[in-house]
Amino acid sequence: MERAVYDRIRALEQDHWWFAGRRAVLTRALEGLSLPAPARILEVGCGAGGNLQLLTPLGDVSALEPDDESRAYVAERYKMKVEGGLLPDGLPYPPGSFDLVCAFDVIEHVDEDAASVAALAKLLKPGGAILTTVPAYQWMWSPHDEAHHHKRRYALPAYRALFEQAGLKVERAGHFNTLLLPLAVVQRFAKKLLKIDSSDDAMPPPWLNGLLTRAFAAERSLFPMPVGLSIILAARKPF
Repeated sequence: MERAVYDRIRALEQDHWWFAGRRAVLTRALEGLSLPAPARILEVGCGAGGNLQLLTPLGDVSALEPDDESRAYVAERYKMKVEGGLLPDGLPYPPGSFDLVCAFDVIEHVDEDAASVAALAKLLKPGGAILTTVPAYQWMWSPHDEAHHHKRRYALPAYRALFEQAGLKVERAGHFNTLLLPLAVVQRFAKKLLKIDSSDDAMPPPWLNGLLTRAFAAERSLFPMPVGLSIILAARKPF
């Protein structure tokens, strides 16, 4: 991602409606996984660390992040070591190390998505789970994707196939950020029509941010849905 994007995420991820709403959905998804207690957990691409608070109650958490400044920020704020590394070939962990691997909006950033999913699958213990999210619908491509250095947006069948090809059993796959999909479609196509070249991650006014947060977070009881701006997928490594 561009340096400015990393810096914006650091400033926004605690309160911005998208991050707060996604955490609500991810919390429910994590509750639905059958994990040992305590579990050994890895978050790949932890960024500024906003999701670590969801994972630490579940066990012993490790984090990996390629950006130097973000690693230093997470290490200072959360008092934990964050490893550097890249997908698919730069992961500093031995095979079979983790009960749960999380990659939240990561796979869309890598050139080799199939090889990256296969590399994450190798990190799982037998019976271990992987939980991932990615942006959906290539037709929703916008300057936001370019600023975040996305390589692609996904259709659900193609994304699911990455995990099946890696030898994992998909347990849950579908969409979320559904209720706000019509608004997002109108906004992005209006920007294209008006040639407005800007990202979508500015902080809205407090009243609107609160409204959008509540709408997004309400989906924690609904997902996965047949349509939505994002895809969520949980898969497991066979014993």
